[in-house]
Amino acid sequence: MATSNPSAPPDSLGLLRQCIASHRLPIPAIDEDPSTATDTTLSLAVATHLIFNLESAQDGAQHISIPLSQPTRFVSVAAGDRQLDLRSVFFCWQNRDQSASNYIAVTQALNDELRSKGTEDVVTNLIFAEKLDLNQWLAGEVGEEESEYIRSLDANKATRAEAKDAAITAAGGEDVEMRDAGLADGAAAKREQERLREIFAAERKMGDRNLMLRGAKIQDYSGIRKQCSALFFGKSRGPASGAQPVQALTHNSNPALRPPPPSVKPAPSGRRPEPIILLSPSASSLLRMPNIKSFLGEGVYVPPESGTASNILHLTRLLPGHSKPIRFVLVDDPSTFRPDYWDRLVAVFTTGQTWQFKNYKWQFPADLFAHALGVYVGWKGELVPETVKGWGRGVMVAQIDKGRDRWRDREVVEEVWRGIEGRMKEMGWGREGR
Repeated sequence: MATSNPSAPPDSLGLLRQCIASHRLPIPAIDEDPSTATDTTLSLAVATHLIFNLESAQDGAQHISIPLSQPTRFVSVAAGDRQLDLRSVFFCWQNRDQSASNYIAVTQALNDELRSKGTEDVVTNLIFAEKLDLNQWLAGEVGEEESEYIRSLDANKATRAEAKDAAITAAGGEDVEMRDAGLADGAAAKREQERLREIFAAERKMGDRNLMLRGAKIQDYSGIRKQCSALFFGKSRGPASGAQPVQALTHNSNPALRPPPPSVKPAPSGRRPEPIILLSPSASSLLRMPNIKSFLGEGVYVPPESGTASNILHLTRLLPGHSKPIRFVLVDDPSTFRPDYWDRLVAVFTTGQTWQFKNYKWQFPADLFAHALGVYVGWKGELVPETVKGWGRGVMVAQIDKGRDRWRDREVVEEVWRGIEGRMKEMGWGREGR
């Protein structure tokens, strides 16, 4: 086994990137020159070195050993502009697929194990931006010089050149060019300060609730308070003199001031109650308020656009056995529901995340899907979450084709409507009063 011992410290960060590209990860070891398999270990709490196994046409097989405590070219801004050690870099790559909470947990566990062995070396817990940048650079997804946290090799060469010039001058040699020490690092620090200044200048100033409500001009909301008092507390208090009728709220342009949809019980005019469909507020849901109407109404799936969407939509559909179309109410937040609104709930779109039900009348899935149909819509070919499978027949599964040909969407939409209509029939929709 040939061991390379160059005069200058090897670039551990570049070697790790090279090994990852060749699918030959370095091996943690308890000795810088392991001779048997028993000298290697998979635990970074026990290992002291990383053995890099490289192959080249000129030198053949090479085995380079680098201490895990050796600093690398990755500079962590969150850790006070400190160079990250090789153990922290390799540990970050090993846990690149972990979520933020799991990454923090495994980092703490490894540090506890290191401290129990009496060593002062600990693994640095990188923030999300630094972790993402490091893993993308190691995977070769960005160029050598494109990382904002990794010092270039040219900066190290410039530092060594300055040290050589200083040594020649001290020995009485020929004059050399005068330049500031640490010029490369100083220029990088200046660029970093300029970048941060631009970020801070683009930040949006946040205010308290009073500033958000009033704005630059003080507004008088006393009239709205009187109207809401009459609306929610009944006729016992009576409207104040000079106040506008409560019915005027239904024509207010502000959606937050509009009254909730009508009760399940038929109005005196005989109008039928409107069934309610609840959507998932999760950002991972394929169907949200911006695109649900085009899906259920037009049979076409379009990706949901980011931005502000209406918090209530209406959709009209003619159901089998009904002489007139029925208007459905689509919402994604039941926080303003009155108790009788839950009697009108016919379907709940879900992603399989139980936190969606925390503000529902029925917070347990078994109770919820006994009263309304659950609908899970996912991509065709992807696995259905285990939580959805565990909820049984109360939740129907529909899958959308990822292809550009959207002509199959209508088949999926009709399948969803058949499920909703079947559940509505079981609930008694279409009888007297419904």
